[in-house]
Amino acid sequence: MTFAYRNQPWKALYLATRTAVLLFQLPFYAIIYIYPGARPRRTWSIGRSLVIFAFRAFIDVLYNTSPTLIGSVRPVEQMTQKEIEEAVEYGFVWVDGAPEFVTGEIKDAALLNEVSPARISGYWYGKRDPYGKAGQRALPNEKVIYHFHGGGFSGTGHPSNIPGKTMFEGLMQFIPGEPRVFALEYRLSSTTPFAKANPFPAALLDAIAGYRYLIHDIGFLPSNIIISGDSAGGLLAFWLAQYISTAKYPDLPNAGGLLLLSPTVDWANTQTGSSSSMVQNKDTDFVDKVLRSGYPCRALLGKISEDEVYQNEWIAPGSIHLCHKPGKHARLPKTCIVAGGAEQTLDSMVTLANRLAYDMGHEKVTFLEAKEGTHDFLLFPLFEFEKIDTLKKIKKWAEEQIWPTV
Repeated sequence: MTFAYRNQPWKALYLATRTAVLLFQLPFYAIIYIYPGARPRRTWSIGRSLVIFAFRAFIDVLYNTSPTLIGSVRPVEQMTQKEIEEAVEYGFVWVDGAPEFVTGEIKDAALLNEVSPARISGYWYGKRDPYGKAGQRALPNEKVIYHFHGGGFSGTGHPSNIPGKTMFEGLMQFIPGEPRVFALEYRLSSTTPFAKANPFPAALLDAIAGYRYLIHDIGFLPSNIIISGDSAGGLLAFWLAQYISTAKYPDLPNAGGLLLLSPTVDWANTQTGSSSSMVQNKDTDFVDKVLRSGYPCRALLGKISEDEVYQNEWIAPGSIHLCHKPGKHARLPKTCIVAGGAEQTLDSMVTLANRLAYDMGHEKVTFLEAKEGTHDFLLFPLFEFEKIDTLKKIKKWAEEQIWPTV
C-alpha cells in the first residue's frame, strides 16, 4: 500500500528500520559490485551502482511515508514574511496569475477541477543587476532558460536543491549567449491519503503566468526563451509549449525552443511488457515506485476520470493507447529530448519523439540518448561523462537550431 507508514509512530519506526537496513545493504553491495556482472550494468562503476541503489531506496521511503520529503522548502503560501525576505537573496520573485491567457479545453479542465490562476513565485539564477538584485529587465537580445523542476509534481526550484542548481549551472555554462535561468515554483499536486490540492491544469496555469511574466514584465523576446523541464517538469514544459502553439495568442508567441530532460510523458504507464524499458531497466533506474503507485497520476487527474488517462493527451502524451491526431504538434518550437538509455521511461520518450517528428518534421526534433544514463542523469555527479557529453550536444542543438547567430 502506498504511504502505508505516513502516520506516527509507525513513520518513525519505519524510517529507523529502513535506515538501519540500508546501512547494512550498502557495504554488502559494495562487495558484491566488485564483480562487474553483479552490477546493474557491467559498464557502471561501483560508486554509480551504489548511488542508484541508495536513491531507489530513498524513493521507496518517500512513497511509503510522504512525497513532500523531497524538498525542505515550504510552499510560498506557507512561508512567513521573514522567510520570503530571505528568499529574495536567493533570487525569489513574485509572478502574477494570467487569467486572460486561459481558454479552450484548459479553461474547461480548470473549471472541472476547480483550479484558477493564482499568484505564484520563482527563482532567478545567473546574472543580476548592478545592485545584486535578481529579476532585472532583459537586455536587448538577452537569452533565458525557463525551467520547471521535476519530482513527480513535488519538489522545488529553490537554490537549496543542490542537484537542480548544479544542472542549471551546466546549462548556463554550455548553452550559448550566457542565458539566465528562471525556475518557476509551480503549484504542487496531491491527493488522498493527503489533502487533495492543485490537480491539472493548476501547474499549467502557473507555467502560462510565468511565460507572460518573462515576456511582458521582464521584456524577453519569445524567440530568446527556451522552455525547459526535467522529469515531471519536462511534461509541464511540453504542456506549456503545446498550449502556446495551439492557443495562438498574439501576445504570447511561440518560444525559441523546447528542451525536455528525461520528461515523464506517460503517467498512465502503458508500456510494461517483458521487453519494455520499464521492466528491462528496473535495476538501473529509481522511478518504478513513482509510476506503479499511480499517486502522481491520481493527483493530476482530480475529477477527470481515471478511465480516460490512457488516452489523455495531456496526462499521457507518450501513451501507446493515445489516438494520435496528425498535425497536433506541428506548431511546436524546435525540440530537443534528452533520455538515458538506462531509464525505465525510455520507451514513452521514444514514442513521443516519434509523434513529434511525424508532425513537425524530423529536422525539427532532436533526440539525444545517453546509453548509460539513468533517469534525470544531469542531476547526478557520478554520471559526469554522460552529463558533459550531453551538455555539449545540447549546446550544438542550441547553436545550430535555436540561436545560430549568438
